[in-house]
This record gives sequence, structure tokens and C-alpha cells, in this order.
Amino acid sequence: ISNTIMAYGSDNILCCGTFQCVLFLVIFFIIIIVVVIVTEALRIRLEFDNVALKKLPLDTSERVGPRRVEGACFSRVNPQPIVNPRFVAVSSEALALIGLNAEEVLNDPLGPEYLGGCKVMPGSEPAAHCYCGHQFGSFAGQLGDGAACYLGEVKNPSGRQADGRKVLRSSIREFLCSEAVFALGVPTTRAGSLVTSDSKVIRDVYYNGNPSKERCSVVLRIAPSFIRFGSFEIFKAPDESTGRQGPSYRHDEIRGQMMDYVIETFYPEIQQNHTDRVERNVAFFREVMRRTARMVALWQCVGFCHGVLNTDNMSILGLTLDYGPYGFMDRFEPDFICNASDNSGRYSYQAQPAVCRWNLARLAEALDPELPPSRAEAVLDEYMPVYNAFYLGNMRRKLGLLRKEEPEDEMLITELLQTMHNTGSDFTNTFRCLSQIPCPTEGSGEAEGGILKMATDLLLEQCASLEELKAANKPSMDPRELAMLLQLGQSNPSLLQMLSSQRTVAIQLEKLARLKELMDPISSGGCDWFRKRLAVEFEGQSDIQALQEERVKVMDNTNPRYVLRNYIAQNAIEAAENGDFTEVRLRLRFFLRVVFKGRSVVKCYASNLSALFQSILSLLQEQSYHKYLISVHSWFDPSLLCVIGPAGLKSPAEAFHFHPAGSGEAKRAATGSDGGARGEG
Repeated sequence: ISNTIMAYGSDNILCCGTFQCVLFLVIFFIIIIVVVIVTEALRIRLEFDNVALKKLPLDTSERVGPRRVEGACFSRVNPQPIVNPRFVAVSSEALALIGLNAEEVLNDPLGPEYLGGCKVMPGSEPAAHCYCGHQFGSFAGQLGDGAACYLGEVKNPSGRQADGRKVLRSSIREFLCSEAVFALGVPTTRAGSLVTSDSKVIRDVYYNGNPSKERCSVVLRIAPSFIRFGSFEIFKAPDESTGRQGPSYRHDEIRGQMMDYVIETFYPEIQQNHTDRVERNVAFFREVMRRTARMVALWQCVGFCHGVLNTDNMSILGLTLDYGPYGFMDRFEPDFICNASDNSGRYSYQAQPAVCRWNLARLAEALDPELPPSRAEAVLDEYMPVYNAFYLGNMRRKLGLLRKEEPEDEMLITELLQTMHNTGSDFTNTFRCLSQIPCPTEGSGEAEGGILKMATDLLLEQCASLEELKAANKPSMDPRELAMLLQLGQSNPSLLQMLSSQRTVAIQLEKLARLKELMDPISSGGCDWFRKRLAVEFEGQSDIQALQEERVKVMDNTNPRYVLRNYIAQNAIEAAENGDFTEVRLRLRFFLRVVFKGRSVVKCYASNLSALFQSILSLLQEQSYHKYLISVHSWFDPSLLCVIGPAGLKSPAEAFHFHPAGSGEAKRAATGSDGGARGEG
């Protein structure tokens, strides 16, 4: 640019004389100074290296719109700008991963435009990633980034992507859950910022034929890489069932190129330790299997259901990817489904471990011949033992069983979950309350008995009422159809058995059986089963008090007090859609800071109220929510702790409530359209 301007200035010297030349030079230097000042003022500066685009094939076509991308992993694109972008919230912890300071980002006038994809940062090379996927068990062919845009990689290193043309509602869910899942200690992609705009799109939220306009919003996602299982399926041969094939079928050299990039960049220890290519690839697949098993085991231990475990939503790094119709269980339900379109229950809570293994098998097929099928099958055989080891290890920590691994532990966990299912217990709150059960000690007196009774009562408060259980287990099938099935069972048991293999029929019969059981009073053995196992755990130990304190500490750091229940996200969404983003920001800081803090103590709640008060107050002050105050109406009734705004005390549905686990007030305030108590608010 400088050379061009100087050449233009030289022509003017010849034509217009010295005055014009001097004037031009002055203007030129003023422009340079302004550019330097503006550049210095920009706070969002990243040192991009974009390794993926250098090491993997890039589609050279600049044609806009969906098309078949053959022989390439990425295509260059230009992000579509949105109107009047502005921040809803940012995650300082996530932005720090790529070297950005949240305060500087918020103060940068161009911040929303850069992180919202409206302007391209210096060094950024926007691109769309091409991948395929098996969706609900069938190969769907080429998919790729339809609502996402790869912005580049920075040198620390971290990949960055920003979702585009998504609406505020779904973007808030994705943003909050990414950070809430991270706070729970589950491997996940991160969300750096959420930008909304005045651009609108039409969406039919409830799929009932009543579409409405919603704001376009952009989530900045951060991860070391967004390569997924489906990235390797672009080489797939024609599928036997659907006839579809990957767009890069027969481009085997690219498969090896992609494996080299992934292993060298993200699994360098495997690259260094294996000189033989096949052995390297087997070790790589085994590590992907191990990370996937750990990830899904952690999901199961916090009651998280992903909802869309297609192969294109499985990270090659074992990270939780794509927060769509996810959900955290309230009451424990093995068949919990969070995706309304999952009619078969393929992606239900209890199916997740098996589905992840199925997805790993599809990845193995996609890696052939780089990964010999016989070697891949041997690794897949290791999956369930590895998963069980991760799952049992974490469940033992949830139960405070830290020193001994007893053979009956697996059965104990199974029976606990079955009891929770039978009684409709809240998954999160029940595990949180178990730390209150004391270990049996010699000469224990009335004090321990009193604590045990209060702990047992607290656990019972997490259970559904008998009426709720009967309502939940009432078969939804037409009574006449159900009667015909029962008659069929008497006349032709083999035919009934064949019909029962169909999931919809099996669920109805299971509900009927449970409803029959509920007609009889539920007997309870109290906490004896747990205390017997604790006695074995503490057997032969001298300092019981120290061990008990360690056990409680580990349990409280493993069992979250709060998870992102649907109603919490919905409250934030409703406030944001009305222009109030403080709820989103407050929820974000709350989940990152206090998800494990506080205890469902059986002691006087007032003793912990001051600490809770201070932690929430500090969050409000840190976010500069000067218009909000914390009001404590009664030091002995923390259920009345709520947020007050300029208009005065908010209604229970709007206020930011904190209730003791299982309290009557918690159940009243947290009961929603699903008809069940949602536990702690």
C-alpha cells in the first residue's frame, strides 16, 4: 500500500507542484498515525498459525452455497455478518485459553464484531470443515459446517469456531452448558462468548406450525480441535443401506494425511513412541477409545444426557461436542430421553455407553486400511472394561468409598440406582445428601442416631410422592390395546415375547409392572446398606474422625450441588429474550464458581448462610450488577434468600432462589410443567 501511494504521490509532484506534494504527505502521515492508534486500541489480538489449513487439503473453489466437496477437508468461506452485534455474556476462563482477557474483550468496541464473525481478525482464515456422519444409525453422507465457521488456530494452541445463524434461545443453552459441564470436571469444548444481534430468522420452536422470528446469535466455541469421528467418514465407500458415500471416497492418501496431522498435533507422545505406522495407529485408536469411555462414564455419573450422539458429534479428542437437545436428569430414570425426535430411545441416558462404542466401531471402519480391522476389533473389546473401570471409580468417589474396592460394590451401586428409580429420587440431590450419613462407630450414642435420622429424612425428601410415582408409571397406551396384549400373553406367550422386544411395547409393560408394585407400600431399609459398606471401609482404621472428614470432602467435591436443569436455562432465556442479560451472566459465574460449594448439611442451615451470602454478593459485585441487592429476610429461613431488582421483590418464578436440598419450599418453587420437583433452585 505504501509503495502504491508513494508512486501516486510522485505523479502529483510532476503535475501539481510542491504544495500539493507536501499536503499529500501530511495527509498520508496522519492516516498512518490514525491506523497505528486504532490498531493499538484494539484489544482482541491473536497470533494465528492455522496449522489445520496448512496440513490438510483445502478446497480452492470460492463458489458460495452447499456443494459436494471432493478431495478436501476444508473450504474457504466468508462469515455472514449480523446486524448490531452485542455481547450477551463472555466466559473469562474460556477466553483465557486463547490468551484473551475478558475485560479487554468487553471494552473493545469491535469485540462483538470480531467474536461474532462480522469482522475477520488479522491472521484469521475463515473456513468450513467437511465431514460426514451416521445419524440415528444410518449413514447420512456429507454434512459439514452448516451453521459453523472455523476462524483459525492460535499458537497456544487452540482451535476456534463460531456458530452462525443460530438463535438466542439455543445459543444460551449451548453457552451455559459448555461452561457448566466444564465446571463439573467433564471433558468438553468451551464457549468463549455469546453475541446476539438485531438480525432475525424464522423458527418453529415447538414444531406446531406456528413459526416466529428470533434473534440471530453467535457462540464462540473453543477447543484444541474440532476434528470428529465423522471427519474420517468422508472417505466412506457406498453404504449398503442408504447407498450414500463419502465425498472423498477413494482419496485414501488424504486419510493418511489427516491421521498424521491429528496424531502429530494432538497425540505427540504416541507419534514419538511408535516407529511402526500400524502400531502407531492402533495406539491412537486405543487412546481415542479410552478418552471416549472416560467422557461417557463422567456423563453417566452426573446424570447428563447428550441427546444426539451421531458420529459427527463425537470428538476425536474425547471432548463433549455439540450441545443441542441435551438434558440433566431430575429424577433418576434410566430411559431418560432429552431429544424429542428420538422416538426409539437410541440416545437415552442408559444407552449412551453402548452408543459410544458403536460410534467407535464406525470410526474404526473409516480408518481402514490405516487401521487393520482385526486390530481395531481387539481394541473395541477393551472398551466396556475400560468404561466400567472409569464408571466404578467415579461412583466409588461419589459414595465416599476411597480405600477399599469390594467385589460387591458394583451390585451396591446397581441396587442404589434401582432404589432411586423405584422411588423417583432426584439424581443430583440424592448423591449430594449421602455425605451426611455418618459412619457407624463403637459406642455411638443418641447424637449419631439423631444425625442419622435427619440424614435419612433428607434423603426421603428427595423421593417422589406415591401419587407422583403412580402418575409417572401409568401406561400411555390405550387401555384396550393393553388389555389385548395381556390376553395375548396368556394365550400365546411366545408371540407376546416377540412383541415385547419392541421398545414401545416393552416400556408399556414395564410401566404396568411398576404400577402394580406401587399399589403395595414401599418398604425401606433406611441407610443400613450404606452404613454396612462404610463399616467395611473404615475397618481397622484408628483416626475415624479424620477419615470421615476426608470422605465428606471428597464426596462434596465429586457430587455437584447444582447442575444446569432445564428450568434454570429457561429462566435465563426468557430474561434475555426480553433484553435482560444479567441472568445469563449470573448463571455463568455461579456455575463456574459454586457448583460444588455449600453442603446440604443436616445441621442448622443458618451457620452456612453467611458464606453463601458472601459468595453470591461477590459474584454480583464482580459483574457490576449495582442495581441488584441481596436481601435476607430471615437468618433461619434461607429459602427466602432472593434477588431484588429496582422494581422490588421478584416473584418466585423470576427470583434467583437458593433452597436447602429437598426443602418443601424448594419443591414448591421448583415444580414446573413437567410436574416433578426439580430439587434445588
